[in-house]
Order: sequence, then C-alpha cells, then structure tokens
Amino acid sequence: MQGEDPFDQGAGSILRQPKAVWATAGASVVAFMGIGLVDPILPSIAKGLEATPSQVSLLFTSYFLITAVAMLVTGFVSSRIGGRKTLLTGLALVVVFAALSGTSSSVAELVGFRAGWGLGNALFVSTALAVIVGAAAGGSAAAILLYESALGLGMACGPLLGALLGDASWRYPFFGTAALMAIGFICITLFLKEQPRPARKTSLLDPIKALGHGGLASVATSAFFYNYAFFTILAFTPFVLNMTPYKSGAVFFVWGLLLAVFSVLVAPRLQKRFGSLKVLGASLVLLAADLVILGYGNHTAAIVCTIVSGAFIGMNNTVYTELALGVSDAPRPVASAGYNFVRWFAAAAAPYLAPKIEEWSNIHIPFVVAAVAAVVGAVVVWIRRTALSHEAEELEPKHATEDGVTVFTN
Repeated sequence: MQGEDPFDQGAGSILRQPKAVWATAGASVVAFMGIGLVDPILPSIAKGLEATPSQVSLLFTSYFLITAVAMLVTGFVSSRIGGRKTLLTGLALVVVFAALSGTSSSVAELVGFRAGWGLGNALFVSTALAVIVGAAAGGSAAAILLYESALGLGMACGPLLGALLGDASWRYPFFGTAALMAIGFICITLFLKEQPRPARKTSLLDPIKALGHGGLASVATSAFFYNYAFFTILAFTPFVLNMTPYKSGAVFFVWGLLLAVFSVLVAPRLQKRFGSLKVLGASLVLLAADLVILGYGNHTAAIVCTIVSGAFIGMNNTVYTELALGVSDAPRPVASAGYNFVRWFAAAAAPYLAPKIEEWSNIHIPFVVAAVAAVVGAVVVWIRRTALSHEAEELEPKHATEDGVTVFTN
C-alpha cells in the first residue's frame, strides 16, 4: 500500500470504483450504523418499555454476544457459499430482525431480536472488506480507505439517525434501518457478482487454534480490555448524559466523526513517526484518563470527554487491526476471526456490567472500572512488547486479503 495515493484520479482512485464496490460500501455504512443506532434512544426505550438501564443495555449485550460467537462461523460459511451469498444472507437477517425489533412489546423480545440482528450483521461485516478489495479497481489502498471511511461514517450517522427517527418514537429507527438494509440488499443483488471462493475451506476450530500464537493471543487479550472501556462509553454514557435524543445523537455524531478521522488519517501518520506500540500504549492511557474525567466531571465535561474519546478509539481500532492481521503467521481471515471472537465478549459484557456496577456503587465507579480496563490493555501491550515489537515496527498496514477472504476487525 505504500506509495499508493488513494485520492489519485486514476483507475485506482477512491472516487473511481465499480458499482459493486459502492453498493457494498453503502450497505457497510448502514451495517455499522446499527451498532450505535440505539445510543440516543436508550432512555426512550427504557421509558417506553418500563425497563431499567441494565435491562435496556442488554440490547448491546445480546447483539455482541452473538457477534462474538458468529465470528467462528462466518469464515466457515463464506468459504463454502461464497462472499456474495454470505453478504445477502446477513443483509436479509438484519432486515427481518431490525423490523421485528420495532414491533417489540417487551425488553425480552427486543433483546432477542437484537441477537438475531447481531448474527446477520456479523455475516455481513465479516466479508464486506474482502468483497470491496476483491471488486475494487486498481490497488487496495483506495478500497481499504473506502471501507474504513464507511465504518467511521456508519458509526457517526447511526446515533444521528437514531435521534432523528427516535424523537417521534423509539420504534422508528429500527424500521428505518430495515428499510435501508433492504435497499442495500437490492443494490448488492443487482451490482455485485460472485467473488472467487478461497482455495481452502475454513473450519470452525481454525480461529481458536490461531490463538495459540503468543503474539495474537496478546493482541486479543489487550483488545478485550480495551473493548470493555470502548463499550462502556457507547452503551452507558447516554444514561449519564440524560439528554434528548437530538442532543445525544449530536454528541455521538461528532464522536463518530472524530473516530473516523483519527482512524483513517491520524493513526497511520502517528504510527509512521512513533511506532505502533507507542501509539497504542499512549492512546490507551489517555483513554483511561478521559474516562476518569468523564465519570467525575460535570455535565459539560462529560459531553466533551465523550466526544474526545472518539479520537482515542479511532486510533486504537486502527492499530489493533493491523497488529491482529500481521502479528502471527496464521491466514489473515483466521487470525482476525480468533481476535474478534475474544474481544467482542468484552463488548457484550460492558453494556450489562456498567449499569449493574452503578446499582451496586454509584455513577462514577463504572467509568473507573472502564479506565482500569484500558490501563490493563496498555500493560498487556507493554509486558508483551518483545513478542509484538518486531511485527509492530515492520508492519506495513496490511488489510489485503489472503485466499480472497478478509474479515471485519475494527
């Protein structure tokens, strides 16, 4: 990727891509929107369904728990039925379960439907990058930047869509997502041809076996603690801010923009200058400090710290992605699946534990726990720096595919 200019107006430019790439990237934006969609409407859902914050936070827990387990399945499925069919299957599941979510009459129903949504989203995002790279014109730099931009745009626009539609009713964002994903399904059906299948089929146990590599296990362990901090912010902060859907959506929209900018533009430059491990360690420590201020500051400080956390999260996502894909000799899709299998469990745990910790203590302690988790992530990187340093120092941003398949890692 070095030496490629993704904004060059030649055939490989990010702006000059086939319809199949734009269709997949557009659907990816909507898929990533689903992660933060419920953020600004969490208080509204709690009020509408007469539920506690810890009960409503299960919307994230069920979603990411299924996503974690599905990471072991997506490679197995896509290596057998192909990328296009895997994408369409995931999109179809999201359409069905997002629509069903909007019809829920209880938290239990909504949590169950979000679990089905998580399965569909895992199938889609786990193969979207491979499809974009495989269908893109020219080198991979433009395709990867397009995918990363779709991720950031989706994370930014999810809360905004949730706020705009959720201001009328907490049910409307779910119906809106179902409609947008249905459009994505039609676009991929029309414009995307089947991609070549990998020469070797992936087994269900391959990602687990890949974690036997010390470097990959270290990255996954550090990312586990980081993800706990990340999703404490995403799932618990809306209750702390206690704002209208519009205002909460605006806060997380700016948060998502920072995430996108620092992930795509800032992190690579800092890595080149200081090295991946130094950037990652410093970013985790700064995220921990940000969390403490968020927890103990006044309302204005909480808003500012929530937004600023997007910068650290964006940098962390990029560095963890590259380490996970390059630290071991396992095929990239297998290594990434194992890495995601570990770290998504923290994304499932944090939304449930944070409000529970508040119930057991006070509103400050969930952020202290999240800050400690971020520091633990940094300590793991420091202790295992010898195993990680060679790969981190010489690692060229590696998002290219191997055997035609790459899975979602951010």
